[in-house]
Amino acid sequence: MQVKKSNLYINKRLLVFVLFICLNIYFAIAQPKESLPNIILILMDDLGYGDLSCYGALDIRTPHLDQLANEGIRFTNYLSAQAVCSASRAALLTGCYSNRVGISGALFPNAGVGLAQSEVTIAEMMKQKKYATAVFGKWHLGDAIEFLPLQQGFDEYLGIPYSNDMWPMEYDGTPAKESNYKHTIPILPLIKNNEKIGEIKLLEDQSTLTGLYTDAAISFIKRNKNKPFFLYLPHSMPHVPINASKKFRGTSKQGLYGDVVQEIDDAVGRIMKTLKEQGIDKNTMVIFTSDNGPWFNYGNHSGNTGGFREGKGTTFEGGHRVPFIVRWKGSIQGGQVCNQLVSAIDILPTISSICNLQLPENKIDGVSLLPIFNGNMNASPRKNFLYYYRKNSLEAVRRDNWKLVFEHPSRSYLNQVPGKDGFPGNAPEDIMMPFALYDLRRDPAEAYDVKDQYPEIVIELNKLAEEARKELGDDLQNRVGAKNRPIGKVVATKK
Repeated sequence: MQVKKSNLYINKRLLVFVLFICLNIYFAIAQPKESLPNIILILMDDLGYGDLSCYGALDIRTPHLDQLANEGIRFTNYLSAQAVCSASRAALLTGCYSNRVGISGALFPNAGVGLAQSEVTIAEMMKQKKYATAVFGKWHLGDAIEFLPLQQGFDEYLGIPYSNDMWPMEYDGTPAKESNYKHTIPILPLIKNNEKIGEIKLLEDQSTLTGLYTDAAISFIKRNKNKPFFLYLPHSMPHVPINASKKFRGTSKQGLYGDVVQEIDDAVGRIMKTLKEQGIDKNTMVIFTSDNGPWFNYGNHSGNTGGFREGKGTTFEGGHRVPFIVRWKGSIQGGQVCNQLVSAIDILPTISSICNLQLPENKIDGVSLLPIFNGNMNASPRKNFLYYYRKNSLEAVRRDNWKLVFEHPSRSYLNQVPGKDGFPGNAPEDIMMPFALYDLRRDPAEAYDVKDQYPEIVIELNKLAEEARKELGDDLQNRVGAKNRPIGKVVATKK
């Protein structure tokens, strides 16, 4: 009898234990979990508005990017934040006009400055939800160790610290002559995390970069498929000097430039295939864009603005307006075209809205595009845009489709014979551009000044410009802004 009672006691305890386990499993399954999408941000270097077949490219085939656009939203009125390398990247990653965070132009090797660590990048923001983060490609926000990606919120980095033409070589791959300033530039380093692991010495080495970045990206995706990740993939090309791997040379009717773009398109296809194979295709938002427009004076080694005026290094539309494609299968309806004004500085706050992340405490300039992503093609979250260039010159302002251009010295490619096969043509830097008003709805090429016909628009946009000058300054008027933040500087160590 004693044995039976003991067995009954044991069975009751076992039943309670099993019931406890079942309840825990039930509540674990029933508990709603936060859905966190993966984010892949692919950034090209000097790709023009007209360089993809879905944006009207001639003799260049980009089927994978065309498919990306077909399955998502293709934007026609997207502006890079500035028309030059470092400035545009600083703005993209912080959601701020680059002059607000102290970055201008293109930072050279050993510049001793970079994006301040007090600024919050997209990668740092993603850490609120414990995202895995990586960047594979061109960084260009400071080459000193304190400015490299691992100090800016990224877990992994593989790439070059600045532009691929910042090396002691000519654009055709021959050693730079002593008369060329590049003669004194160090060999282009390849960096992994915080350490130099190799050098890009020859033009043939340049041909390996697209594949190298893509292989690293695919490895990262596979290793992090079971947790949310943010992957930033800033390609080095089609910035000159350009080169394609042997597999892609001669595949385009557009010569070597077309070969390079088609290899990048194939790289995007490889990434999309990996997402499907890993079962995370529907839970990954893919963004594709460019840092600025084409470097026109390089002729057949540069891209196509799609008919917009000027190119890289100018505040005309050819310098700012570039492709922008967003694909998030299952969450963004495919086959949409958005003609609303948006900008690179809007990517950070949009990701914040999607992932329910807190925005940086420092002021940002971007706005969330979530209404557009949710299917409202008539939504206009951005009404204004400020076209800053050089160190801190306000060269134009925009409201909706009206653009007021202030008198300013500018690079110009107009009426200049372009270069060929890697060598630049002339592109004077100090052509004086006149004060003018353009209606971009009717005149996207900015060819017809209509300020005399619309004086009320001039007054309105001048007010917008004055607000910008008070806050961010304007070198053209010797104005200092009240809300600019300093660039990061290397702290000298005592010997």
